[in-house]
Amino acid sequence: MTTVLPTDSVLAAFGSSFTAITLAELGDKTFFMALILAARHRPRWVFIGAFAALACVTVISLALGFGLRELLPQGLVPWLAAVLFLAFGVKLLLDAQAMGADQAQEEAEAAAEAVNAAENLHPIAEGWAVIREAFALVFIAELGDRTQFTTIFLAAAPAFSFLALLAGSLLGHGLVTGLAVGAGRWIGTHLQERLLYRLSGGLFLLFGLAAVHQALG
Repeated sequence: MTTVLPTDSVLAAFGSSFTAITLAELGDKTFFMALILAARHRPRWVFIGAFAALACVTVISLALGFGLRELLPQGLVPWLAAVLFLAFGVKLLLDAQAMGADQAQEEAEAAAEAVNAAENLHPIAEGWAVIREAFALVFIAELGDRTQFTTIFLAAAPAFSFLALLAGSLLGHGLVTGLAVGAGRWIGTHLQERLLYRLSGGLFLLFGLAAVHQALG
């Protein structure tokens, strides 16, 4: 028997993942990697490689989150989601409080070091080589990043479906990657990393409260 999810649940999963991923990716190390690579190579090649890497990590992260959901007793899953959301929200707010004003610059410098190291080792110019380099750099940088944890925690929420989360996450990644390769230099100079962390933290606190409400219901 096929389970049909309510439209509001699908829209909530899509909107939550899109918003959370967009906030997490703006000003992230992978954002600056795409920006730097796009300044040196054709932006469309960089976009293809970076987005493909983000899509792969997204699928892996969603699978981990849904696997965690399936392994645990169903009555425990909403409470686990609530704890994860609230803890992650508090962590982001604490990180924002301790963050320096030049955090975005530090992320940009770390991204530049990684790109320079890769290109000094293997100079590239051709399209497929650029795509491979963008894919490898972004894939490695994304593993263990806060965006990956964001995706895993969202997937652990019992009310969210896989396809809705996947669509919202990919749209968020596509939007931010497109901005990075198209207007990244301008955006990079106006980013306020502390504000983004605070917005993300507040969003996860809301997710946590919603999960608590679901668990009690």
